[in-house]
Amino acid sequence: MIVMLCCGRTDIGRKRRFNQDSFICESFDNGMLLAVVCDGMGGAAGGGIASGLACGNFVDCVADFADSFPRREKLSRTDERLIKAALADAAATANTVVYERAKSEVSLNGMGTTLVAALVYCNVLFTLNIGDSRLYLVHEGKAQQITHDHSFVQYLVDQGKMTKEEARVSINKNIITKAIGTDREIEPDLFVNRLSKKGTCPEFIAVLCSDGLSNYLSPEIITECVSDAVSIETDRGLGTVCERLIEKANEAGGSDNITAVVITV
Repeated sequence: MIVMLCCGRTDIGRKRRFNQDSFICESFDNGMLLAVVCDGMGGAAGGGIASGLACGNFVDCVADFADSFPRREKLSRTDERLIKAALADAAATANTVVYERAKSEVSLNGMGTTLVAALVYCNVLFTLNIGDSRLYLVHEGKAQQITHDHSFVQYLVDQGKMTKEEARVSINKNIITKAIGTDREIEPDLFVNRLSKKGTCPEFIAVLCSDGLSNYLSPEIITECVSDAVSIETDRGLGTVCERLIEKANEAGGSDNITAVVITV
């Protein structure tokens, strides 16, 4: 039997008046586990509306897909392609909903949101991201960033015009180059990680987060904060790990909303 737990927490941080982050954790009857984190932008009202709409509509679309997907013990390559296509379709639907809402109300023009999602099934981790919200995969004491930021500073890093250290402290680090709802169509990044496990006990920890956390916590600190997650036996207990991550980010500055979702596999 595969053991999976998921829990999330969000916090306004120390300097913002509103929390524009949203997250959802959902499990489905066929054994799939889904987590989504969105970080809204576009003013106090717009950002919160965008992240909530994107998060909810994305999960609804995946839920419809999961209802029609048979329970599996192992995924075929065809199964993996179907799941990736379903995640991409869910992102497209979320994008359309946010885009059309932004166009329908003058006060919401320009609103948008990042989105990072993780779907875990049969020891396979499917990750989708748009924007700079991230997913880290922690295994054997090391955190690997699975997602690739859609941001201006990441573009400069990719071009060799800025180092990762310079990007981390740049005044332009919050400028994103892709978001849900700002354009009529969106093309997400999708990643597939097959989790090689030795037994039924949790060995992998996935951490989804908004940049209010990743801007302050290095992969090493994230690893330290979640190190005991694999020994926790309830979703509620896993909440303490999320709270620890948020506390560390607030202690380091807390200039933005902070959201953390932790999954053990």
